[in-house]
Amino acid sequence: MPSLTLAEWLLAIVAALGIGIGKAGLAGMSLVHVLIFAFLFGAKESTGVVLPMLLVGDVAAVRAFHQHARWDYVRRMLPPAMIGIVAGALLMRSVNDSMFRPVTGWIILGLAVLQLSRMLRPQWFAGVPHNRWFAWGMGLLAGFTTMLANAAGPIFALYALAVTLPKFEIVGTSAWFFFIINIFKIPFSLGLGLIHGQTLMLNLILSPVIVAGVFGGRWIVHHIPQRAFDVFLLAFAALAGLRLIGVV
Repeated sequence: MPSLTLAEWLLAIVAALGIGIGKAGLAGMSLVHVLIFAFLFGAKESTGVVLPMLLVGDVAAVRAFHQHARWDYVRRMLPPAMIGIVAGALLMRSVNDSMFRPVTGWIILGLAVLQLSRMLRPQWFAGVPHNRWFAWGMGLLAGFTTMLANAAGPIFALYALAVTLPKFEIVGTSAWFFFIINIFKIPFSLGLGLIHGQTLMLNLILSPVIVAGVFGGRWIVHHIPQRAFDVFLLAFAALAGLRLIGVV
């Protein structure tokens, strides 16, 4: 198991809660675990550290929201997402961590901008036609981003908004979508040496925190205004993304 200080353990717990809350429907919260684990383990290595924990969150989210899933949208997004995962895995073979940090930073900044656009100008996405090219474009981007940074939640949320899915159908559909593609990612992460025994104990210890985050996040979805929450989160994500790039 990785040797962490008390402060680093507290950060890991916050990140694990962020995974669960993000799985419950607050897609922007998924940026928190990307940032924290990148700082704790390195941008590239952290993708393998996080993947088993994401699967724990996926199982809890599927159990909590499975009845809301729209399988027609899951099937539409899966083929391009899988192609995006393969492309991302090929890129990761030739990129070391010093190069990977700014890549992760730019991904986070890009997702933060997309989230902000979704908040301020939802009509930009609502007018997108429900056709195959849009699903394939968003699916490729989601697959590529989830392989490189485990941060495709905001992309799927943008797609779901564009096709006007109701709130709980977004959560149920994304739960199944990410459960399937995260299983698909396992052989690639193993082949890259990003999943190994040293971090699996960490995954086991943090799993109950992730489950608590999913069910706590379900309460948040019902009771907390999402806009104020997202504004704070996006400011945090933008600052951390700039730090990964080396600007601040």
